[in-house]
Amino acid sequence: MDVIDKVSKNSAGLDEDKCWHAVLAGAPDAAESGFFYGVVTTGVFCRPTCKARRPKRENVCFFTDAGAASRAGFRACKRCKPEGASPETNMAARIARACRRVEEAEDTITLSELAQEAGLSPFHFHRLFKATTGLTPQAYAKALKERRMREGLAAAGSVTEAIYDAGYSSSSRFYETAGQTLGMTPSRYRAGGEGLVIRHAVAPCWLGLVLIAATEAGICALFFGDEEDTLIAALHARFPAAAIEPGGAALGGRLDAVLAALEEPALAAALPLDIRGTAFQQRVWQALREIPPGKTATYTDIARRLGASRAVRAVAGACAANPVAVAIPCHRIIRSDGNLAGYRWGVERKRQLLQRERGE
Repeated sequence: MDVIDKVSKNSAGLDEDKCWHAVLAGAPDAAESGFFYGVVTTGVFCRPTCKARRPKRENVCFFTDAGAASRAGFRACKRCKPEGASPETNMAARIARACRRVEEAEDTITLSELAQEAGLSPFHFHRLFKATTGLTPQAYAKALKERRMREGLAAAGSVTEAIYDAGYSSSSRFYETAGQTLGMTPSRYRAGGEGLVIRHAVAPCWLGLVLIAATEAGICALFFGDEEDTLIAALHARFPAAAIEPGGAALGGRLDAVLAALEEPALAAALPLDIRGTAFQQRVWQALREIPPGKTATYTDIARRLGASRAVRAVAGACAANPVAVAIPCHRIIRSDGNLAGYRWGVERKRQLLQRERGE
């Protein structure tokens, strides 16, 4: 049995065209493709991310695992070492250990300390940490404090106790950003959002029905649907502790602004928003708002724009968590192959939004 016969048995289920494009790209995303490639002329097999010189396509065959490549008579590349854990996996493990170190530390850990423990220079560690988590080490530590604060407010004896338990050096440092962190005062948050008034309105539009909900600060929800009761139920599920009531005249101006933005997409950028999310979600949502009407981007594009090329799945998660359709234009995100990705309010609505923005 020659090499080609052996390969045909060990590449079953692989799309060889996609595999070859992944090899040409040599990007970190290819590491998750689940295959290896062998070069017939050299007898060596590699990971798709190997930095070795790219071979000719006619000399390349693909394997589902390293063992299959070895059984076919290929030897492991000494450069990318395909038989052990991948460099990406090893680096992810280092970053995961650094995250745990930050989470478990009682005092602030410096960038130099984290980098030294990871066996990297501060510059290299900072770059890899951001590429893996989507946040800088400092932003990660800040987000961790904010999460502890939100969790602690419900159980602590007082707001001040929760502030210090979360790791803030003084109460004034927390109150400077409390509105952004909690979306309300600490005492109101501690009460589960009780007393927060959210007004809503539902109106017909060319996409079916649109629900808009707003606090005094701005729009906190913008949903599309076909049934008013279903939209209102979704709003109650998102804000279970708030007082939700019909908006009436108080919401008329904002509803008109949303309907106008549906007709003229450029107006959506001016809508006042009151939305809360994790630090990474906020960065993704801001990046989405920077995509011009009529243009599109992929999850990978956004991840790279944020300096977090390995956080593609996290970007997708942030898009799925978007509570305000159109105002944060997650409909402008498409798959890398050009097809429409999933859309919380229906792919057909996404198609119609894009077609309208393009003037089709």
